[in-house]
Order: sequence, then structure tokens, then C-alpha cells
Amino acid sequence: MNHWEQFLAPYNQAVDELKVKLKGMRGEYEFKHTHSPIEFVTGRVKPIASILDKANQKGIALSDIGTEMQDIAGLRMMCQFVEDIHVVVEHLRSRKDFTVIEERDYVTNKKPSGYRSYHVVVDYPVQTILGEKNILVEIQIRTLSMNFWATIEHSLNYKYSGQFPERIRMRLQGAAEAAFRLDEEMSLIREEIQEAQAIFTNKMEKDKRGSGKTDKRIHKQ
Repeated sequence: MNHWEQFLAPYNQAVDELKVKLKGMRGEYEFKHTHSPIEFVTGRVKPIASILDKANQKGIALSDIGTEMQDIAGLRMMCQFVEDIHVVVEHLRSRKDFTVIEERDYVTNKKPSGYRSYHVVVDYPVQTILGEKNILVEIQIRTLSMNFWATIEHSLNYKYSGQFPERIRMRLQGAAEAAFRLDEEMSLIREEIQEAQAIFTNKMEKDKRGSGKTDKRIHKQ
């Protein structure tokens, strides 16, 4: 166990640091009072049991998992609209604190199961007491509806060990298409949605400022 803790420590560090950095991108948009293509960011390090299972399935030697397994450290960036995914990908490509080494577009080219997401694998340098260590990190960018479907499919995959009954497989594929149609419909009214969200945000900020002034008057009295 101590070996695994030592091995996974830089992966945990990479996830923690990148969550802060990628959430900071959303904060910059909010500061500018413009639509943020990033809804929220999550991250995790793959559990040891999952690492061993995948290594066994893929025929990866334990000595090679650091270079052959790209998703030990993983982050997910959620977007409201499909168009936002491409904006986020461009942001990731332009960053100087890591290097994009691979991209997989499952939004345009969905998997047979119906899965859609955009995967970006980056080489991220972590600073440790022993020096710099480069960590592979997989960043998944998807809409909220894509994430809902993927979460359900992931749970069912564990239940059926990947061998879905035909009726479940067909239902999942239908649900994936329904989720994507929802994304398409929302894209058609994207400008109206963004305008409504901006109006709501401005109102909340005005109400908050007004509440603050009231509190100050009460405090003076």
C-alpha cells in the first residue's frame, strides 16, 4: 500500500492543481461578466482496484502503467452547450502549463454505445521534492446531458460487466440520441438562454448590493 501511495501522490497533486487552474478559467469569465463555457470542473485519481483491472484487461505491465495508462488522473469539464466544448478545447490547446499530446473527438464521432465526449490527454509537470515529474492527465469535456448519460451508462456497465442485455443496449442508444437532440435544441436558443442568465445574474448582484446597503444602515442605527 505504501508503494501505491507513493506512486499515486503526484497524480493526486496533478488533479488538485489542475482543478484550481481550470476552475480559475471560469472565474475569469465571471469577472468579465461574459458567458462562461465552463459550468463546473471535477477530478479524481483512479482507484487502485480500477487501475489493476484496466491493466489486466489491456495487457499493461504494472511497470508501464505510468506511460501506458492515460487516465489514472482524470478531470471533467462540464459545459452548457456543445459549442462551448470547442471553446474549452481551444483554451486547453493554448495553455503553457501543460502540453496536449492527444485528442479524441467522441462528440462528432460518437462511440457505438452512443457515448459522446471530447477527450484531451495532457502531459502535466508536477513539482516534487525529488524534482519535476511529468504526469499524463485525461481531461473530458462534455455537456451536462452527455455527462448524465455517461454516468448512468457507467453504473450499468458495472452491473452487467459490459455485457448489456439487448433491450438495455437499445434503450441506452436511444437515450444517448435523445440527450444529443436536447443539446441541439438548446443550441438553437443559446443566445436567448445566455441573455436570460445574464439578466438573472445582474439582478442577483443588484439585490445583493442593495441588501448590503440596508445592513449597513441598520448597523449604524
